[in-house]
Amino acid sequence: MSTITPDADEADPADASDGPASRMPRMRADARQNREQILRAARAVFADQGPDAPLDEIARRAGVGIATLYRRFPKRADLIRAVAIDVFTALVEAAHEATEAERDPMDALRRFMHAALDLKLGSVVPALLGRVTVDEILDAVRHDAADPVDELLGRAHEAGLIRPDAVFGDITLMIIRLSRPLPGGVMPDDEALAHRHLDVYIDGLRPEGGARPNTRLSGPALDAAMFKRLRGGAMGAGSD
Repeated sequence: MSTITPDADEADPADASDGPASRMPRMRADARQNREQILRAARAVFADQGPDAPLDEIARRAGVGIATLYRRFPKRADLIRAVAIDVFTALVEAAHEATEAERDPMDALRRFMHAALDLKLGSVVPALLGRVTVDEILDAVRHDAADPVDELLGRAHEAGLIRPDAVFGDITLMIIRLSRPLPGGVMPDDEALAHRHLDVYIDGLRPEGGARPNTRLSGPALDAAMFKRLRGGAMGAGSD
């Protein structure tokens, strides 16, 4: 008598939710890995091509079959909602992790901002506008990422590590701006360059008379010669 082996994407019977981990029943490790790969790939594809991007491209980038994607997310709307919830859940986790990992409030704020940049916040969320509401997301996440981020900012203010006129929007909107890719796709190290520019910006938030920044800038240093070469390649003109 043959034994039927569950599909690699099947979760334990209790698994029936695409909500945050705190509300999700136990899921088999392989099913959880498939789900994470699909959400990560969907985040990138939606950021590049919008919410109507081909689902088979998402499955290809995730390294799973299209049938596996449909088992996890039967409708496109299910996947869009799950991506939005996943991003906001990760933002909350990143803020709490930064607070716990860094004793210095400014280091904690820097850690959070770099983590948020990796989540492609400025590309993913605008792409999903009109497909999922903020109330839907916050109801599923159960925590608003704005609250722990505002607490991080408040701690930095209290410690005198950030200029007094810097407010919440100066933190979040800069992350959104920097997480949008440069137009034309001509910068091969676009993401690394965004992290470099974020460090420059964060150091610029220091108060007048504060300690000089000692952060070593990461990412590519785009000098004038390299900029001209990239410009020439993008515009089809001479780069010298």
